[in-house]
Amino acid sequence: MGPVIRDGLARVEERIARAAARAGRRREEITLIGVSKVMPAAAVREAYEAGVRHFGENYVQEFAGKRLELGDLPGAVFHMIGHLQSNKAQVAAGLFDVIQTVDKVKLARKLHEAGKTLPVLIEVKLSEEEENKTGASEEELPALVEAVRGLGGLELRGLMVIPPWTEKGEESRPYFRKLREWGARLGLAELSMGMSNDFEVAIEEGATLVRVGTAIFGPRKVKA
Repeated sequence: MGPVIRDGLARVEERIARAAARAGRRREEITLIGVSKVMPAAAVREAYEAGVRHFGENYVQEFAGKRLELGDLPGAVFHMIGHLQSNKAQVAAGLFDVIQTVDKVKLARKLHEAGKTLPVLIEVKLSEEEENKTGASEEELPALVEAVRGLGGLELRGLMVIPPWTEKGEESRPYFRKLREWGARLGLAELSMGMSNDFEVAIEEGATLVRVGTAIFGPRKVKA
């Protein structure tokens, strides 16, 4: 095993532990998702050997190729954390263990029609400034939650957010706090929030799932 992933993971675990301690939380309350998008299957395997069990991927087609190489990793859980088009829902339902980016009733129905019990989270758009960002608006959220709960094939676990990018993690706090408030209001326990730049703040605000890529795997090549 090379030092980059092993050492990166060790540093991330230290950061998680410190943030959890500040918030008076137990480390066991927080699931680390290694974001392995555009990383080769060998890097996923290396992270698995270092102790990572949850992995986040953004692209259905790219992961379809890697999935064949990763079928022998017992206990590995693969999360879809990128925008998912409804015409790829059937394929995604067969590839992933969790879909974190449900943002429309149409997509939820397509996933339900895949015929398997599938844990899902609803992606929420909390920033009005970023018009192109995906996710259900706050106005749409209650109705979408009700619709998903009515689909027997889906197990609604919680909410997910991607705040506007910032190098200062503290600037993400209002978005994390608002997601926590929505989760409490809707009775949804899982909160997927926080990435390499701001996951400590997310943990302080109640994150149960943090999505960390660069801090574990190192810089990735930009997807063409």
